[in-house]
Amino acid sequence: MTGKKTVTRKKDNTGRLKIGDHWNAITIIALSQNSPLKAIAEFVENSIDAHAKNVTIVRGKERGEIFLKVIDDGEGVPLNDEGIPDFKYVATHICDSIKKKLKQEGMKSIQGEYGIGLLSFWTVGERLVLSSGGSDGRAYQMEMKKDEPGYTITPRRSLFSHPGTELTVHPILPGIRQLNGERIQHYLASELRDRIRKSGVTIGIKDRYSRKEYEVKPRQFSGRMLADFDSVDTELGDIFFELYLQGYDPGNSVGLYRSGTRVLSSITDLDFFDREPWNTGYLQGMIDAPFLQLTPGTRGGIIHDEKYRVFCDAFHSIEENLRSVIELEKKAEEEVASKNVLKSVQRALKEAFLALPTGEYDWFDITAGRGKKTGAEKMKDRLFKEKTDAETAPQAVIQEKQEQPEPADRAAFYESAGPLFSAVISPASCVVKVGTTRNFRCIPRDRSRRTVERELQIRWEIKEGEGAIDKTEGEFVTFTATQEPGMVILVATVSQGEVTCTAESIITVTDSLLDKIGQDGKGSGRGIPGYTFVRAPGELWRSRFDEDNNLIIINNGHKDYIYASRKKARKLKYICRLFAKELVLHNFIGFDAASLLERMIELTLYTEEHLH
Repeated sequence: MTGKKTVTRKKDNTGRLKIGDHWNAITIIALSQNSPLKAIAEFVENSIDAHAKNVTIVRGKERGEIFLKVIDDGEGVPLNDEGIPDFKYVATHICDSIKKKLKQEGMKSIQGEYGIGLLSFWTVGERLVLSSGGSDGRAYQMEMKKDEPGYTITPRRSLFSHPGTELTVHPILPGIRQLNGERIQHYLASELRDRIRKSGVTIGIKDRYSRKEYEVKPRQFSGRMLADFDSVDTELGDIFFELYLQGYDPGNSVGLYRSGTRVLSSITDLDFFDREPWNTGYLQGMIDAPFLQLTPGTRGGIIHDEKYRVFCDAFHSIEENLRSVIELEKKAEEEVASKNVLKSVQRALKEAFLALPTGEYDWFDITAGRGKKTGAEKMKDRLFKEKTDAETAPQAVIQEKQEQPEPADRAAFYESAGPLFSAVISPASCVVKVGTTRNFRCIPRDRSRRTVERELQIRWEIKEGEGAIDKTEGEFVTFTATQEPGMVILVATVSQGEVTCTAESIITVTDSLLDKIGQDGKGSGRGIPGYTFVRAPGELWRSRFDEDNNLIIINNGHKDYIYASRKKARKLKYICRLFAKELVLHNFIGFDAASLLERMIELTLYTEEHLH
């Protein structure tokens, strides 16, 4: 009795798995595909597996409902012993595809193997009709309906048979009626990229509903192709790479493919690969591993088995080299970005110095880096100097200098300026001691900020406050302050034909001026400083001025720089403010903290207006 019980217990504790409800299992399989676009791609892949050379996808409307049709010229559904398409085998061998047996026998270029591709029509529409030709010259069709276990095979009413197969899904589900031809084209171009290239199939889309036609072309990657990274050998076969080095873009990604069909749009969707170099945003392209095992239902995931382990181990040999290539690209980008930032900051500072008091911001020569001055500029500098130093200079001398001819090529340069667009007064604000004078210049400009020279009329007036100007017309004017402190607004009105622009300068008249400005005389004539980076994470300083080399050293390890560098505009503004800080500190030596802050606000205000 004891022995019998022991045997019975063993029988009860062992056995084989069985499906309790076959229809429920089929329903789960049919609804496991969560992407209608992926389902359409599987329909097209069935055509490619049947060696079709032409596939046409038709989106149209019939009886008020939208339908989707896939037509190919492939080998069609295999025939049974009677010469009729063996639809019965297709419908009764779910999860037992004939393609799997063909692949085991060595046939290549076949993707399907699970026998469940047609069932994904449940995620696209309500009814599927699949038709193919028989050996008798007639066409036959099989019809299946969503949520129904049955199928129907009937002869198709047509005068002639057709080559290949024709698959129709009708009507399309309400939630995907906006799935137009353009979206299908973009998806298939990436999803079936290498399958299209290797098979040579032509895929066309006729969107009759929106009256447009498309051709599916394999997606082309951009950037510099990394020819040194093409394949890696493993014990299960080769892993193929097609990688491109791009400028940084968060949208850049490397897709994972199996035998030419995309599995994941980005390999970083796998936790193991969510790291450098794959998540740096510098790589585009694809990785193709034919031996990977896919999740059968969605075919949008990887089984983490022994094959996946071999796949992951193979990457150690190339990742370090890719990191080196990307690091070089980063350095090249930083050099270009630094040059552009420096140009932008220097340009903005030069514009600001036209508006700010020249006597207070003369720590460096703002003309440095512009190159040699033209004859006209030199002549105007001499005239301005003579006007400043000797108001009683003979008018005949000035007139004679004004009539000196310019070289032809330089005159042509000034004629290239466009019509009048705006005007500024230099300086746009300043402090003048009571009873003293200050020279001002009006600068007319075209839309490109070039100086306009011809057919201009400039009129000056004191809009508000007390004071006097030596004349009311001309490019230059001398302001004389009264003996009483106050605020003066000087206005210049520029006319060129019917175009008129105005500019203002705010003059603060005071009874005392700080004499600390430029006391040491250091830095004059050096030009606007350049800048460089020193990485010092954890240290509090943001920037320093290297007086010997005329460089502003920026701590790119500071948390503020790291935050600012995430956006180009924010980084540019941050570096500009560091320039302003250093220039104020070294231009106003000995000032108290409050005065330095006031100067800092003043300089950043006028600089950031021109920062772009």
